[in-house]
This record gives sequence, C-alpha cells and structure tokens, in this order.
Amino acid sequence: MHEKDQEKLEDLEKLDFDSDFDSDDAAIEAANLDTLSKKPIAGDLIQLVVGELESASKAPRLDAYLTTALHGISRNRIQKLIDDEQVTINKVLARASHRVKSDEVIEITIPPLEAIDVVAENIPLSIVYEDEYLAVINKPQGMVTHPGAGVYSGTLVNALLHHMQGTLSGIGGAIRPGIVHRLDKETSGLLVVAKEDITHRHLAEQIKEKSARRIYLALVSGHLSEPTGTIDEPIGRHPVKRKQMAVVSSGRRAVTHYQVLESFDKFTLVKVQLETGRTHQIRVHMAHIGHPVVGDLVYNHGASGTVATRSKLKLLGHALHATQLSFVHPINNRLLEFEAPLPEHFQRAIESLR
Repeated sequence: MHEKDQEKLEDLEKLDFDSDFDSDDAAIEAANLDTLSKKPIAGDLIQLVVGELESASKAPRLDAYLTTALHGISRNRIQKLIDDEQVTINKVLARASHRVKSDEVIEITIPPLEAIDVVAENIPLSIVYEDEYLAVINKPQGMVTHPGAGVYSGTLVNALLHHMQGTLSGIGGAIRPGIVHRLDKETSGLLVVAKEDITHRHLAEQIKEKSARRIYLALVSGHLSEPTGTIDEPIGRHPVKRKQMAVVSSGRRAVTHYQVLESFDKFTLVKVQLETGRTHQIRVHMAHIGHPVVGDLVYNHGASGTVATRSKLKLLGHALHATQLSFVHPINNRLLEFEAPLPEHFQRAIESLR
C-alpha cells in the first residue's frame, strides 16, 4: 500500500471507529421518521423530507437525524459527508449541528468510492448464495471483515473485490464496499454483502427494523440459571479501555436473547439471537452476566478465556459462530434463509466435552 493511501485509510479508520454496520440505532423520538422519502434520486443523490416534529425544542441534530434515517451509513460517515459539503438543506450547505425542522428538504450526495489502494486478492471464499444484487458468505474464523487497524490485506473486502470484480455497493465507504454488517475477526459464519446501493439500504433497514434474523452458537463458561433468557443492557465504549466495549449507562440499547442447548461439566452451549446489533454485543453481554464466551481473550477474564483453554479444546479462536441468517430479498421480496454448520474445530471441541 502506498504511503499516501495508508494515511488516507488511517484517517478513514479514525472516522469510522465508533461505527458499527451490525448496529441498529435507536429511533429519534422527536422525529416522525415514517414520513421520510428514502428513495434514491439519480443513483447517488438521496432526498429526504423531514416529517412533522413533536416540537421545535426536541428537534434532533442533522447528523443524528440522518444516522437514523439513512440505514447502513454510520454517524461518522454522515459527519464526513457534511464536512465534505455533500449535504444540503433546501439547497443550502448544511452543518452537522443544525436542528432539523418540519418539511425541510435534505439532499445527500453519496460520492463514488475513493480511489484508494485496497487491492483485490484471490482469496478463497465460501459463497453460500449469490445473485446480481447480493451474496451470502460463510466467513472463516480469523478473517478480518474489512481493512483497518493496521490490517490492509487478507480481509473479506480484499477477497470480495476479486470475486465480485467491482460490483459492490459504495455506501460503506472506501474501506467497506458491500459490507452491510460485519463479524469480528475470530467469529465465523454467515454475513450478507450488497452489490449495489439500493440493495445495501434495504438490507441495512431490515437489520435496523429487526426483520432480518441472525442466530449464533456460542460456547460459554459455567451454567446458566435459566434455560432461556434476555439480556437488555446498554452497550457503549469502555470508559477506560477505549478499544473495548462495555455495559455502560450512557450506551445504546442492546438486547440479546439466549437459549441453552447443551450443558457440560464447566461450559454451556447456547443459541443466541440478536435483537439489536452493537459492536461485540454477544461477547459483552455474556461476560456481563458472568458467562463469557470460551476462548475470548478480551472479555473473558477467567481461566476459560486463555490461550491454554483454546489449546486444550483445539479452538482456533473464541467459540462464537454465526449459524443462521434470514432476510427478505430487497428486489424480488423472497424470504431467504441460510444455515452454516459449526466449523470442524468448534464441532470437535463440543464433542470432546460430551
């Protein structure tokens, strides 16, 4: 990667550090978002008409309003578009701090992907489904979803750029083409990528509206007191360890449902369904209730969160796998349902505990 491109990529990483494409931001209560016109105009121009607001005193900031209205585009990306003079209100350049008013017409230009040297790489991919609009990938454990944090090659995006040959949506920006939601490096399993922007927006909206179904299998420490349960605790940036997430009162609402599938001597296999999608949500929530994911070197501070436990169970990373994914196809409205079995090393670890 050229030095100039690396600097540009590092700038983009800083801008997007707080964003999470697997997230669904809380609705802004003061705005009637159902009245928004979210259809693209001329391909790369989006026009929104602000609905009736409860009161002027509760009017949201422009950047917060657009983060909720434009599914799949992070607040930091919105702020960058505003700073780059890509957002107008009633044909006048807008400020991020502007308080929106009823009937204002907001226009957002989504520029084409920046010319940045994130190269296509011929990396094998497990493509579960593909058509001209989207693809479903079974991501292997150990693969980073997109470039960032010093990783510029070997990512899913590098592989997609080769396999899809440029037919990826641009909403995610230069380093995240096609990425609607993501999985942690050590989490294996299913995710969907978009080949064009309309599909990307519809898929992101399904995740936001909770109509897309995402189910994981996790091996966690200890025995849960109830066979089923729901964790409803806000998640935000850790107050001290800024690269980690935590349950904090100032965080965004996060809801995780779990069901015990099988209990072992020291561990439990659970099925987990996300209602929301915050960064590291399952790992943070399970650790919060005292049952961290086995092999999680970040959030599991017990004996089961060590390299020694990984080695003993022959795990390649933490024991978390995105096993089921379902959503409605944005173009033909068909319900698509996919399932990816546990990776061999994860399955062998389960069998060794029986």
